[in-house]
Amino acid sequence: MSAAALPWIWIPIVLWAALAQTARNAAQRSLVARAGTLGATLARFLYGLPFAAAWVALLHLLPGTAAPVPQFNAAWVGWLLLGAVSQLAATAFLLAAMKQRSFVVGVAFSKTDALQVALFATLFLRELPGWATLLAIALATAGVVLLSLPVKGAAKVEWTGSAALWGLASGAGFAMSAVGYRGAALALPDVSPWMSGAWGVLCAQAAQTLLLGGWLAWRSPDSLRAIAAAGRVSTAAGLMGALASIGWFTAFALTTAANVRTLGLAEVVFSYLVSHRLLREKIAPVERLGLALVVAGLLAMFATL
Repeated sequence: MSAAALPWIWIPIVLWAALAQTARNAAQRSLVARAGTLGATLARFLYGLPFAAAWVALLHLLPGTAAPVPQFNAAWVGWLLLGAVSQLAATAFLLAAMKQRSFVVGVAFSKTDALQVALFATLFLRELPGWATLLAIALATAGVVLLSLPVKGAAKVEWTGSAALWGLASGAGFAMSAVGYRGAALALPDVSPWMSGAWGVLCAQAAQTLLLGGWLAWRSPDSLRAIAAAGRVSTAAGLMGALASIGWFTAFALTTAANVRTLGLAEVVFSYLVSHRLLREKIAPVERLGLALVVAGLLAMFATL
């Protein structure tokens, strides 16, 4: 399938990635209680590696897509490592925010990554979003922040302090991760988006597995034993995580980081609706407003395409 012949193919790819990430989050949730957040994050990378490798092999073997291994360059390695390390740092910052007294503020500020992607992509990639796109990002981000707040007592939330700083740092880490992965794709202009995305996922997850796995082996070996003991759940998290990452990386090779991250906020809507549907909980007015803002932002972005 030629990406040039289907310029909007990135849209269903991002929506697919958002759905797969929703499923991955559900699988990871049960791992967090056993292995901690970092352990559950490692399970997603480690157990996703075989699926990422299988996707690379399939692309090289399928008729019509078979191609030699890309000629990787120093720029590709640098951008990819920036993305991989920034993603790990963002997770660590989010953990730090959640340990603060006003952890809700930290979580809310971490959701500003779509806005920060627009800033960093402009600075480092020279991909400046238009005003309409920025408005769409702002609407969707405001909705996500509202959904991150407690339903009761939201007006009493303290918006300053270390939790806010850790949250902003987490959002910056996730934003730089997106910019890094987009930069890696741009560093291989002659490679198809499918191949670029596949190799990006495989190499990024391998690096993250080594880095995070080494850290946990040193600081928290019990986490490693926990994810091994929960092999079935870890495999499910790895599979869905690999499918989601393949979608994200392929989309980064097809369009700007701001486009991908903004449409990727559809994951918030998917997660929220699935959660409330399964638990049969009523959606509070502030939550309805948050969902409405996210949907408005996504629709506004579609209007700019």
